[in-house]
This record gives sequence, C-alpha cells and structure tokens, in this order.
Amino acid sequence: MAEELPLFVLPMILLPGEVQHLRIFEPRYKQMLDDCLLDEKNFGLVLNDDFSKVNGWDSPRKYGCEAEILHHDTKGSNHFIEIIGKRRFEIDEIIEPSLPPFSDESMSDLIPEEGIFPDLESIIAKIPSESDNMKLYISAKVNFIEEEIEFSENKLDELENIFRKILAKIGVLLRLDEHVFDDWIETQISQIMYNNPYSAYTIAAMTVSDPETRYQMLECNEGQTLYDMLLEQLDVIEI
Repeated sequence: MAEELPLFVLPMILLPGEVQHLRIFEPRYKQMLDDCLLDEKNFGLVLNDDFSKVNGWDSPRKYGCEAEILHHDTKGSNHFIEIIGKRRFEIDEIIEPSLPPFSDESMSDLIPEEGIFPDLESIIAKIPSESDNMKLYISAKVNFIEEEIEFSENKLDELENIFRKILAKIGVLLRLDEHVFDDWIETQISQIMYNNPYSAYTIAAMTVSDPETRYQMLECNEGQTLYDMLLEQLDVIEI
C-alpha cells in the first residue's frame, strides 16, 4: 500500500545506510523540515529530473531513499541536518506543490532580494484559497521496497578481497599508524560487510560519487546486477 512522503528533490543520491549532511535554506524545505520534526516523520531524498517539471519545479526521478533525521541544528536563517538513508522506494504518484518557483510570473511580487528569501508567512499567503494543498514542497505516494539484496558467500569473498585493497589505500592516505593499520581494516570489514544490512550500498557510498551510477544502483532490484555494477566500480578504483 502506497504511503505519502515529503520529498527533498536534489541533484544528489542518498543510499541506504549512508549518512549525509544537508543545509536547508529554501522556504519550501524549511516548511518540510518543520513538518517532519513536528510529526516525527521521515522524508524522501530523490534525484532531480531537470527535463521534467512539477508546477515549475524539477520533478523527482522514479526511485528514491527514505531519510531519517539524526540531528538538527539552526544557525541564523539556515538549518543543518544530519540524515541516514533507510528504505528504498518507488514513486507511485506525485503530489504537486501549491506554488511555482519565484521565477514564475505569478510570483513576481515575491522575488527575493539577493541572498534573502521572503518569510514563509508571506509565501503561504500566495496560495489560492481554493487550493487543497498548503504545502510548498513536492510530496508523493510511494511504495517502499522492503526486500534486502543479498550476495552469495563467493560474491562476498570477492568483494571483500577488493574492498580490503581499497581500505589499505585509504589507510595510507589517512596516515594510520602501522600498529593499528591491520586492526582498522578488520574493523571496517566487520562493520561494513558483515554487521550491516546495507553492506552493498555502504560500500557504494564510500566509493561511487557519480550521481547517475548511484541512481542505477538505487533502482536496481537484482542482486547479480547490483553486484556486477559494484564490482566494476571497485575494479576501477583498485587500478
């Protein structure tokens, strides 16, 4: 059954188990953050599609990742949050935001000064009285993907061998003391590969930066395909 989820639409990907930090300054996302904190609910982080629009805003792509807020701080007019990726989801139905961007002609009287957005109250006052939706941000009805992708023992062994070599390179860059070097690698292997339901995505989060590649991993539901994609990325780094 589809559930309604607020969406943070950005040119980035959040993977299950991955920790990210976000700065929130746009009025629409400040409203979303207020709603999430007040109701103690999560939101979805979705890669934007700049070739498709929803009431003037970039549309979300089809697949996203649920985000849980771990920490929230306010500095001036900015909000800073620490989030962790949870369940993957597929968007079933997009719920349009109540207003278009400030660049829209209808919003001309609210064009922000350089670096300063209008206050939320002024923006919300622009929402037509007949509107059923008072939210400035995009939401969606989503179907969560509950199935965990698991690898066979042979595949895990192959991933571990390559990942060890990459961790060794990272350890050198971090200038780890030789007395703790091996223990550090073993701890990372244990925590990331064997005590983590999101092991494949955690490795991807550490080694893959390209948004499109990360998106392909996020939408993938086939263990063999995800394994091949991850192995290809690790092979490039190992070289």
